[in-house]
Amino acid sequence: MSNITLEYNLVDPDKKTTAKAFLIFAHGAGADMHSAFIEDFTSRLNKINCNVVRFNFPYMDKRLLDGKRRPPDRMPKLITCFEQVISQIATTLPIILIGKSMGSRVAASIVANEEFNVSGVICLGYPFHPQKKPEKLRLEPLQATSKPILIVQGDRDALGSKNEIQEYQLSPLCELVYLPDGDHDLKPRVKSGFTHQQHLSSAIIEITRFIDEVI
Repeated sequence: MSNITLEYNLVDPDKKTTAKAFLIFAHGAGADMHSAFIEDFTSRLNKINCNVVRFNFPYMDKRLLDGKRRPPDRMPKLITCFEQVISQIATTLPIILIGKSMGSRVAASIVANEEFNVSGVICLGYPFHPQKKPEKLRLEPLQATSKPILIVQGDRDALGSKNEIQEYQLSPLCELVYLPDGDHDLKPRVKSGFTHQQHLSSAIIEITRFIDEVI
């Protein structure tokens, strides 16, 4: 696999702040590293003094080149890609992996292997199972992890709701934070009384705490 193009979003040096961690951000199955969700979240992470690098998995780059809608590569290829990205990062800061949906599953799969110098993983909407297929569970990375994992989940996520997750056996290194009425994008319905912006802000508060604890 050739070198993967990385996009760096660094803490603003003009503000005389020092980054405290380096986050490698992986996109979900259907949207690339420039999706509105990831753009917004990257900006929020910079504001809490974290450097961020983003990348596209190879299938997504091919999709963007020719416009053909391709399914994601199989998990071993996605893991190899993410591992290559980690190897390209030169930093003395603690490294934390963060992913949206599928990207979080890949990140969690990597830290089940202890050879990588990663401090922890942040999952934004972990895909516990495919939509409408609750019997096809994807728990192994969350059971075999050697590093702390923070999962920020909408409590009505169609790929793993609060009611479902509470029945699963996960590693004690996994911490679940539920956002009321949130869907797979952490977005609540209007009738809930919450807004998407409130939930994203709540997610950042929990992520800040988690990062401070693991570094």
